[in-house]
Amino acid sequence: MQEICKICGLPKELCICEGIAKEQQRINIYTQERKFGKKVVIIEGLDSKALNLKDLLKKLKSKLACGGTIKNNIIELQGGNKERVKEALVELGFPVDSIYVR
Repeated sequence: MQEICKICGLPKELCICEGIAKEQQRINIYTQERKFGKKVVIIEGLDSKALNLKDLLKKLKSKLACGGTIKNNIIELQGGNKERVKEALVELGFPVDSIYVR
């Protein structure tokens, strides 16, 4: 038996909800400096109801070879390379014009 998406009513293989959700996001990427001079990349503006943040974090951590966490619907990645994070988000299907790097 095929699983049915609760949002659009289509089978999971044909579901387009996540693709539409990715296009509607307004993502801000910036760095913060923490204790002992450690840099952290902050990704905010993601809707946790439309996207699976845990799955996105897992993909970003493996693509960028870094650690990270989710706090209050904000993704924090260790390291300070904002441009690599933007490239990784574009590879995962987010539109370039919806990602803002400060």
